[in-house]
Amino acid sequence: MSQVRIIEVGPRDGLQNEATPIPTELKLRFIDALRQSGLPEIEATSFVSPKWVPQLADAAELWPQLPPGPLYSALVPNQKGLESALKVGTPRIALFTAASQAFTTANINRTIGDSLADFREIIPAFRQSVTNGWIRGYVSTAFECPFQGLIHPDQVVSVVRALFEMGVDEVSLGDTVGRAGPLEVCALSAGLLDAFGTEVQGEIAWHFHDTYGTAIANVQAALNLGYRAFDASAGGLGGCPYAPGAGGNLATEDLVYLLERQGIRTGIDLMALSQASLEILAHLGREPSAKAQRATLAKL
Repeated sequence: MSQVRIIEVGPRDGLQNEATPIPTELKLRFIDALRQSGLPEIEATSFVSPKWVPQLADAAELWPQLPPGPLYSALVPNQKGLESALKVGTPRIALFTAASQAFTTANINRTIGDSLADFREIIPAFRQSVTNGWIRGYVSTAFECPFQGLIHPDQVVSVVRALFEMGVDEVSLGDTVGRAGPLEVCALSAGLLDAFGTEVQGEIAWHFHDTYGTAIANVQAALNLGYRAFDASAGGLGGCPYAPGAGGNLATEDLVYLLERQGIRTGIDLMALSQASLEILAHLGREPSAKAQRATLAKL
């Protein structure tokens, strides 16, 4: 229980769908504040077409200015994105697919098979170009799809198997619409353990959204099952434009508070973390909404 990884995804997943333009300098201050709070892994941006995600059009400008310290990664949606990432020396990348055919079509205009075929070109190219590079594979809609409905664990296991066979280092399973409960986490875990054995517990990260307030309960379920890696977004920033009604990501503050209360030392300063997203929230015209963040800030 003493080793739990927190992967901060706020600068990428938390901001990518915001309509209000956020200056690069503000993003860098946000990332630096996250770094200073003690977060060791940060997904900083995405090398995606400005046409599709204008908020992250500054990826190539932002990357060389990242403050030293954390392990930074970036989402790479396709071969062109990989080329852009390699130009600035990105050593850790994330690839994106889903367990729902309807969702991949709506989100990236590709089938699951198409996305996996793209990865079979991207992964070798990255490995050849980057010594000791690291690759994550995202599998969205791991429990339910806004278009297709409930997703059977076998569908998820099939995509996870394909990613592992291609040589990714880690797979992050996303509750994209934030509807899953702990029993569904247990059911998916059972499918993963049957397929891959207990070593899969060290190769899976969980990415929960908090639409119905179940994200932290799902974290506890995964912890009880032996998993030790979780994505989270400072201030609960984020959401999915292709998932109507989907709320933000699991707030990093809530995750840190839960872990610390159970004696799991994160090395993260909760007060500093709670303050890290304030400038971004003010820029977006919002008040803090994450529970542990608001409670912590109240101490000021």
